[in-house]
Amino acid sequence: MKVIVLNCGSSSIKYQLFDTDGPKVIAKGLVEKIGMNGSRIRHEKQNGKEDVVFEGEILDHQSGIEYMLGILISKKHGCIKSFNEIDAIGHRVVHGGEKFNSSVLITSEVIAMLEECISLAPLHNPPNLSGIYAMKNLLPHVPQVGAFDTAFHQTMPDYAYLYALPYSLYKQHGIRRYGFHGTSHKFVMQQACSFLGLAPEQSRIITCHMGNGGSITAILNGQSVDTSMGMTPVEGLVMGTRCGDLDPGILPYLMQREELNINTANTLINKHSGLIGISGVSSDMREVTAAAKNGNERASLALNMFYYRIRKYIGAYTAVMGGVDVIVFTGGIGENSTLARAEIMKDFEFLGVDFDPAKNEQARGETALISTPSSRVKVLVVPTNEELVIARDTAAIVRQLNKS
Repeated sequence: MKVIVLNCGSSSIKYQLFDTDGPKVIAKGLVEKIGMNGSRIRHEKQNGKEDVVFEGEILDHQSGIEYMLGILISKKHGCIKSFNEIDAIGHRVVHGGEKFNSSVLITSEVIAMLEECISLAPLHNPPNLSGIYAMKNLLPHVPQVGAFDTAFHQTMPDYAYLYALPYSLYKQHGIRRYGFHGTSHKFVMQQACSFLGLAPEQSRIITCHMGNGGSITAILNGQSVDTSMGMTPVEGLVMGTRCGDLDPGILPYLMQREELNINTANTLINKHSGLIGISGVSSDMREVTAAAKNGNERASLALNMFYYRIRKYIGAYTAVMGGVDVIVFTGGIGENSTLARAEIMKDFEFLGVDFDPAKNEQARGETALISTPSSRVKVLVVPTNEELVIARDTAAIVRQLNKS
């Protein structure tokens, strides 16, 4: 089955065309700077055999997707002969609220429910919906499936997902912890269990998704029981540009002292905080690490704050689950920064971790054990693949649809 997976951002569209019977990626690409000067599409097919860039005016998501579809069927750069070869479309949707606990077939009713969730993710859900609307217009007969960042975390108990605010605010406005990166956390948990020969339903796993955005999840017996991101992706870890955990009293104090309006305050905690806010260097871990090695004290401070916050969550989630069997690192930093993994795993011997520095230095690009064989708690690096999960979910839902 051939499935297009779309991840639509405010000014970009990431896409992959899968043959799920492989599974293999037939083509992938990125539509950039939608509605801006310098719009372009970077298109790659057949695992890097061809990589080309198309430049042109792309005013909105529909024109970007239309352009992308044209490339997919073009004689020179395409990989399919016609749109009839496309069996299904899968969409990454950031926020499903409490309405969705799994991937679903997109119907008019589902679209209406997604529109109700816009207030929960005003920056993310509108472009996600733009991709759905565009495909509905361009390929109306091809079934579409939505996969939600929040779905995996719907198993959290109420005492973990509620905030200690008046309960009426939860009932009226949905104020609660939702969590994100759920597709990634679920995928790497499953991959780790498969690699180690463990049964997910009998395991205590902590998954650390560390990228420009980051989150940690406690997975008990195959289900998410707590996660570091909250109602929004701001809560939790120190991230590239997001502050993570913050005394909420700081915001009204700053708004008064600095005369900030709500939009400026929101930009402060989302765009100017985290690694870039502390280091003053960059939101990119590689650049902050390089600056720290060159003696930049603020860069070193940013790194120490980043490591400390993750270590604190690992300790907390170990307590929540009554122990831990596996710790998994994933995401751009988790998969590639040997230094970050080594610093985070320092002095965890009391938990039963016997970290292997040599294995850690070699672990890149594939699932690898970075603890010793005798370590009671296994530590793994597992590359994430959220697009593959979406493609598989989409294929399974559409196959079931075709059977009925």
